[in-house]
Amino acid sequence: QVQLVESGGGLVQAGGSLRLSCAASGRIFSMYKMGWFRQAPGKEREFVGRITWSSGSIYYPDSVKGRFTISRDNAKNVVYLQMSSLQPGVTAVYYCAEAMSAAAKYDYWGQGAQVTLSV
Repeated sequence: QVQLVESGGGLVQAGGSLRLSCAASGRIFSMYKMGWFRQAPGKEREFVGRITWSSGSIYYPDSVKGRFTISRDNAKNVVYLQMSSLQPGVTAVYYCAEAMSAAAKYDYWGQGAQVTLSV
């Protein structure tokens, strides 16, 4: 199993920045990719990007491209989600999740981190 723990959530002002962390433990050697997702109140879960664990290849959907940055620290087994120029709509619970291959579904999920835009 893989255990994922998100941290770094909180209240942030419009236009500000926030960095979330996802610390992985357990069966880390079998991880292929780590994805970030978010779920706003009353909405479906939305994919906001992913990074492959070994190569560091990154993909962002158009909805966050240019404002979100994913990175990793393999030595610490941590993946980061840097969010900048925060706008309305960013308020959500953010989750990291792990998949064992390129085609595999995300099977292990963190508990989520709440991000709230202050207006």
